[in-house]
Amino acid sequence: MDLLTLESWLDNTAFAVLFITMLLYWLGAAFPRWSGLSAAGRTGMAIANLCIAGLLAARWIEGGYFPISNLYESLFFLCWGLTAMHLVAESMSGQRLVGVVTAPVAMGITAFAALSLPPEMQQSAPLVPALKSNWLMMHVSVMMLSYATLMVGSLLAIAFLVVTWGQPVSLKGSSVGTGSFRHLPLEPTQSLGSSSGSGTTVLTPPTTQLSLQRLTLAETLDNLSYRMIGLGFPLLTIGIISGAVWANEAWGAPWSWDPKETWALIVWLVFAAYLHARITRDWQGRKPAILATVGFGVVWVCYLGVNLLGKGLHSYGWFF
Repeated sequence: MDLLTLESWLDNTAFAVLFITMLLYWLGAAFPRWSGLSAAGRTGMAIANLCIAGLLAARWIEGGYFPISNLYESLFFLCWGLTAMHLVAESMSGQRLVGVVTAPVAMGITAFAALSLPPEMQQSAPLVPALKSNWLMMHVSVMMLSYATLMVGSLLAIAFLVVTWGQPVSLKGSSVGTGSFRHLPLEPTQSLGSSSGSGTTVLTPPTTQLSLQRLTLAETLDNLSYRMIGLGFPLLTIGIISGAVWANEAWGAPWSWDPKETWALIVWLVFAAYLHARITRDWQGRKPAILATVGFGVVWVCYLGVNLLGKGLHSYGWFF
């Protein structure tokens, strides 16, 4: 089996495995008593991660350079990072519902790369002169890993919003990960009475509140989202700094307000605002989760949207 055949087999296998994995996670969410579905989903994610790693290794051997120079390669590297960060998040929390939101995105990325891109865009090609630098691996790989990590964190924030949809719940102190408590608006009710015959007023949660199980799930998702974004943000910072150094070496200026650079700065500002909001007393729970959801869209604009226009110094090897 030659490398081209191996690559084709691995990308299709990764798509098929992720599709099955997505179904396993969804079935596990629908039937929580079937505990085996969670283990099967985690195994599927690990298999897909290994398939993509094998694909990238084969591309590296075939092309002789780190495989992250065109859309096909970068999509699979992004998916590899996404599946790796999923495994990290699931092992940290033990929460099987992580895959409910991450598996569909990973499957969609592989489907787009393996089934939608034309064959000429999937082929390995010699590097353009601007990419023949040792900074290629450092800058681009760190940026893609930061995107993957921030996406996982943002997806968990979206899951938190879904779990708490329409419910007046806020989580205090969950940014730290310890000492958090759940705040639920309470309603006065009358007890059965006291020895004197008069009723006493006590506070009990209203019947429309989240169940304790869903509240625990929401707290887990909220805290895990914060931790993943807290990991992705420094990676993004390192990626931007390394890109500035590479730009200064290649073009004579560390920053040129290229569209990709501008949107990378916007991504940085959005998630910096999120992390700042998490340490603000009145910004806990749903408010920063909404900000993280906005960040998910901004990451995709920075990663793909800018290149759809085919403008700027970062548009080579993509659509135009």
